[in-house]
Amino acid sequence: MSTADIKSVECMEIPEHTVEIITNSGEGAQKCAQIFGQTCAKMGNGVWTVEIIPAEIEPPHHTVTSTSGNIIRFGTEKITNWGDQSKLAIAFNDQVLLSRHRLDSLKDDCIILLDSCWQQHEDEEIRRMYEEAMDEMSTKNYRFVLVPIEEEALKIVDNPSHGKNMFALGMLAEIYQRDVSIIEKQIAHIFRLKPPKVTEKNIELVKSGIAWAKENLDFQFRINSIPFDEERIVMNGNQAAAIGAIAAGMEMCAMYPITPATSVSHELSEIIESYGGMVHQAEDEIAAAGVAIGASYAGKVALTVTSGPGMALKTEFLALAIMIEVPLVVLNVQRGGPSTGLPTKVEQSDLLSSLFGQPGDAPRVVIAPRTIEECFHAMITARRIAETFRCVVIVLTDANLATGVQQFTRPPLDVRWQQGAMDQSPVPEGLRPYEWDLETGLSRRIIPGSPGGQHTVTGLAHDEDSLVSYHPSSNELGMKMRSRKLAVFQSTLMPPELHGEQEGDLLVVGWGSTEGAIVEAVDRACSEGYKVSTCQLTFLSPLEPGLKEIFSRFKNVMTVEINYSDTPGDPYINEDSRRYGQLAWVLRAHTLVDVDCWTSCPGQPLRPRDIYTHIIAKLEPNEEGVAA
Repeated sequence: MSTADIKSVECMEIPEHTVEIITNSGEGAQKCAQIFGQTCAKMGNGVWTVEIIPAEIEPPHHTVTSTSGNIIRFGTEKITNWGDQSKLAIAFNDQVLLSRHRLDSLKDDCIILLDSCWQQHEDEEIRRMYEEAMDEMSTKNYRFVLVPIEEEALKIVDNPSHGKNMFALGMLAEIYQRDVSIIEKQIAHIFRLKPPKVTEKNIELVKSGIAWAKENLDFQFRINSIPFDEERIVMNGNQAAAIGAIAAGMEMCAMYPITPATSVSHELSEIIESYGGMVHQAEDEIAAAGVAIGASYAGKVALTVTSGPGMALKTEFLALAIMIEVPLVVLNVQRGGPSTGLPTKVEQSDLLSSLFGQPGDAPRVVIAPRTIEECFHAMITARRIAETFRCVVIVLTDANLATGVQQFTRPPLDVRWQQGAMDQSPVPEGLRPYEWDLETGLSRRIIPGSPGGQHTVTGLAHDEDSLVSYHPSSNELGMKMRSRKLAVFQSTLMPPELHGEQEGDLLVVGWGSTEGAIVEAVDRACSEGYKVSTCQLTFLSPLEPGLKEIFSRFKNVMTVEINYSDTPGDPYINEDSRRYGQLAWVLRAHTLVDVDCWTSCPGQPLRPRDIYTHIIAKLEPNEEGVAA
């Protein structure tokens, strides 16, 4: 560990870099990283960002639990995940830095720009904490550069907590030679509703950071971008889902605020009224589901947005939507659980509850977007499926997609994304409300007010006339028809594409946001001669066809997921007692193939290095025959 000596500036050209900005909660790390990430993307770099957010609104400052921040990985080529470790970090204090050190988030030779105010702080206890933190971190070869971040911010603003982030942004702009004009435009957009003086002060802070870095730092990095002619957009997954909902023609979003899904409604609230829609903030999660179902029953295109705990509360209403066959789209932005769990952390633990969460047999479609771009398209697909098949469609994203920022090609608008005119023509005499086609299970959606279409709906078992019926044959028929629709939909799906060879020693199967990390890990293993391939499932109910045949071409099949499974060899864990990852459980039941799994639920995205390690362990088990 060394403190930097100032020398002539060395500019290294590199293909990519990963940066962390870590602060106390409330010091603006997210805003700094947001602007930096978007600037990189607008300059043509591939980008992926990950937020570090404590669950508490404002935990005690200067503690290892108060860490708030953001990780930005950017490079010349497309970036699909947050990578293995950060190579440069800006830390506003020693304790938030220590928290990242303990999580092994920083590369052994990471460059760390640390605020210098803590080393000689007037409070003896703070100085002691600083010395202990630095001593603990001395086991690594970090290169520390002490920066008077707070001191420099105080030259421009009275409260350094409202200025340090923009000073840090300026340093990053100089280190990575970012286009300052893009940064200034981003700042102006973010503070567009504030007095002009706010924008001016923030830009002044950025310029101050640039000047300090130019005068005091002896390193720079150049990350080139590949020129492109196509029009691209930059956003996070929640923004993409919100805009996708509008592109799909959804006119009503009913929701109750819940982390990490709330920003979907923020984005919608700003723009949906311009397209003839509205956002309804209900008094609770149950009411939000009820409002969405009511709007859909009346003929609107309805959406409800939530996360795991909200899904639990919506359970009975979702079962009602399935029973009365009202189209409904549910966006579940997954977080850690159970119960309140990890409100601001990523997990993929809602798959089984999304598949089987309602009482009785309640078939529904479940889709899991793999990328931020797919968050946009998944909403369009979900709307079309929900209305075509008169069913509930659950879109499962997660906190990794929700808050991560990535650029993608601006999709050309397509009129087919929108709902066509509702059929409110007179209902033919004798046509019953549930006149199921016995082959497909489909029936006409009768909108209230359609001449001749008067009928009631009920959550009780009903017959084709929508009348309560407890007769064995009508109950059996209703279940058969609701299930048949999923089989018809599944017949339209294609088998999943494989990344890699079509056969080999190991097939790694994932779902949702893990795709980028899995592909990077698999490519790493393939480059070393291992016969590994991967496929990422998007449709989880019904499953994509051909899985059993695909699995048969590989000696081993293993899922990689961000949820819990028992580790073989742990106390009391054997073949009879072991609990598998959630997708592994589903695939084992569906294909009768001995699908193994490696799962982890650390509250953060999976890293390629960890997936790679477990791929090798699966292919090269230890002496006891158990993967290391």
